[in-house]
Amino acid sequence: MEVSAVEQLQVMASKRQYKEAAAQLEAVNQLCSHFEAYRDIPKITELREKFKNIKQILKSHVFSDFSSLGTGKETEETNLLQHLSDACLVVNALEPSVREELVNNFCSRELTSYEQIFEGAELAKLDKTERRYAWIKRRMRTNEEIWKIFPTSWLVPYRLCIQFCKKTRKQLEGILDNLKEKPDVATLLLALQRTLEFEDELAEKFGGGTQSREIGNDIEEIGRQNNSRSALDIRKKYEKKLAAHQGSENEEKVGNKDLSAPGAGFNFHGIISSCFEPHLIVYIELEEKTLMENLEKLVQEETWDVEEGSQNNVLSSSMQLFLIIKRSLKRCSALTKSQTLYNLFRVFQRVLKAYATKLFARLPKGGTGIVAAATGMDGQIKTSDRDERVICYIVNSAEYCHKTSGELAESVSKIIDSQFADRVDMSEVQDEFSAVITRSLVTLVHGLETKFDAEMAAMTRVPWGTLESVGDQSGYVNGINMILTSSIPVLGRLLSPIYFQFFLDKLASSLGPRFYMNIFKCKQISETGAQQMLLDTQAVKTILLEIPSLGQQTSGAAGYS
Repeated sequence: MEVSAVEQLQVMASKRQYKEAAAQLEAVNQLCSHFEAYRDIPKITELREKFKNIKQILKSHVFSDFSSLGTGKETEETNLLQHLSDACLVVNALEPSVREELVNNFCSRELTSYEQIFEGAELAKLDKTERRYAWIKRRMRTNEEIWKIFPTSWLVPYRLCIQFCKKTRKQLEGILDNLKEKPDVATLLLALQRTLEFEDELAEKFGGGTQSREIGNDIEEIGRQNNSRSALDIRKKYEKKLAAHQGSENEEKVGNKDLSAPGAGFNFHGIISSCFEPHLIVYIELEEKTLMENLEKLVQEETWDVEEGSQNNVLSSSMQLFLIIKRSLKRCSALTKSQTLYNLFRVFQRVLKAYATKLFARLPKGGTGIVAAATGMDGQIKTSDRDERVICYIVNSAEYCHKTSGELAESVSKIIDSQFADRVDMSEVQDEFSAVITRSLVTLVHGLETKFDAEMAAMTRVPWGTLESVGDQSGYVNGINMILTSSIPVLGRLLSPIYFQFFLDKLASSLGPRFYMNIFKCKQISETGAQQMLLDTQAVKTILLEIPSLGQQTSGAAGYS
């Protein structure tokens, strides 16, 4: 029986009767398995060797016939496609390695013309990248019907695209590495954008490897005003985090599949586009230049004032700067989430530090030089009512930048590739803005102290030794009260409670001891003068205790008792 089956298969192989040969192959394979126990018998050994030679002949015939596919013969010979379809049945009946070799040979032959076309001087250019993807899409569309001869389980178009991507990456790497000068940023980004679009199309067509992270919402949350977060807000935040964590666990389970195996969801994202990554430094340089120019423009155009009735009392340059940064982040994250995005994050750090320096530079400075030293004003800070408002706006803006830079880092860490996430940190930038806040509040205190100079001098000029009677509080006390009642309500309205409290603490720790020391500058105090000074001191204490209520702030009043 086995002898007859092998002889029939030999005839079918010689006549290229692939459909019949495929069925006969299955039969002979079964017979070989049945006679496995007798393999040492010479006749069985001879038949096995003959069967092996026949399979080799079939493989040779099939490979020879497939070499005509794509040469135009399929249009001339009407039965050729059916003939090749039957040949696929034979390939399936042979060892899996035969199918692998046939598919690889077919893909390589299909891409030979592609390599020749795009290695030529005319098309081997970065600005011709889009034409590469047009070529393969046109090829697949034109040959869609012809390629149906292949069993769908062979995944021929899928494997062809993988080979195309690998060859394309290699050619683009060569083009980028051999550039004599820095690439044009617009050309580079357009080529990268078209590459990403092509990878998305492949991922959608063949499934698997789709982008799982939605980044738009994270970026949009940057800089949103939410100074009074309720318990409900906090609960929603943590519910959202829990849901995201559970979702990531599910994604991890799915991600354990072998994505390199055909049909298991090969990840096309980055298969070509990642070769652009080392060359995107020119893009980052342009982004930094643009951001710094925008920063200079925003500061130049800043009015250092806030519209009446504004809820946040933050300078427009602060909010505009983060809007610009947000747009920059969106542009970059749409192109890459690897080293380049981290480099851009470093740019954001430098830009925000530069803005902190700009805010610091706008604070009123103390008097310097010969005139200031001669008049005793060296180092003293004089502030007008407008200066005080500007300082408050700077405090609020620095607070806004401190909070928003943290949100920016959080968003970037969610978007960026995991190996960079731990390096995304804005603590140094936040420290810069904290320093601006502290310096601003101290400047505010020093400015108010300078306003008290005239009243302190007036106190020492009172004739304490010759006062005849104790009257109402002295004029200098009224002056102190007038300074505080004109400044404190404005500051209390403009500053947030925590920083208004800080300001009050600094003011109290400064004004109280200063008034105490000023008493010792008053000479020849009579008993009546002492009673008048005691009355004035009590009046100053009362004024200090009423400061929090002047600023419409209830917190911290006990701190002055």
